[in-house]
Amino acid sequence: MSPKSNADGKFIWVEGRLVPYEDAKIHVLSHSFHYGNAAFEGIRAYQTASGDTAIFRGPEHFQRFVDSIKALGYTSSYTPTDYLRASCECIKANGFQECYIRPIAFLDDSFRGLKLPESPRVINAIAVWKWGKYMGDEGQKNGIRVAVSTLRRPDISSALTWAKLTGNYITSVLARQEATQNKFDEAILLDPEGFVAEGSGENIFVVKDKKILTPHTGYILPGITRDSVIQLARDMGYEVVEQNITRNQLYIADEVFFTGTAVEVTPIREVDHHRIADGRPGPVTRALFEAFFKCVRGESEKYRGWLTQV
Repeated sequence: MSPKSNADGKFIWVEGRLVPYEDAKIHVLSHSFHYGNAAFEGIRAYQTASGDTAIFRGPEHFQRFVDSIKALGYTSSYTPTDYLRASCECIKANGFQECYIRPIAFLDDSFRGLKLPESPRVINAIAVWKWGKYMGDEGQKNGIRVAVSTLRRPDISSALTWAKLTGNYITSVLARQEATQNKFDEAILLDPEGFVAEGSGENIFVVKDKKILTPHTGYILPGITRDSVIQLARDMGYEVVEQNITRNQLYIADEVFFTGTAVEVTPIREVDHHRIADGRPGPVTRALFEAFFKCVRGESEKYRGWLTQV
């Protein structure tokens, strides 16, 4: 099928070459399609203040991509640098100034059942598309309403929580669906012990008495935007503590916000019908929001190293 719109782009990079959107296909018997054992990433490219396009923290994202492939016991013939170059090639071919970047590594249809050959080789693809604010302009500006999900993150003994794998996200899809059905914008999942873990696809931060709290990385994917915001906050003089966070702490917080490639920095104004403070984005969230977007726009000299020019 052809691209649904110009936002989807005309070309997708597949195994070293650009192919038309409609030709980027996998077989219906792809092992990864059946068992959820593909690795992927989510990355953004932004138009900087100078007018150039730059990928935000591309090397870190592609290193995690390679690590996710390795965690599955698969092999790839590409390095993080190769993937970064391919992404630049794909962005240029599609003529985007800003876009979302989706690399994926998956297994083909040459295996059946759960038993895999030793070190199976993946097929690699990178797609790019135009993607605006994940929670909408209004949500990112004024905050969103979220609910604690009835679903929980899996135990670390049963999931590769530090790897970004397709199969890990079924709980996220169901949690987001539950939140939507209950008229909320997003979900928060607890960990197996009952502490706050993260959103369906976002990391979470709580501000109380000007101290910034965020969950430990045991049960969650250590987000690269999360890491960026922690660095920014500490450089701005805020104390950032990684610790267990209870549901109760969400309700009495001064501020709560999400971070992630898709969501960027988005304030939360309500949790389980409990209004957070006065229901408006707080000063810490606003300060970090502004600092983050200065970084991605290339306006912060200190963090220019986080950008790769396309």
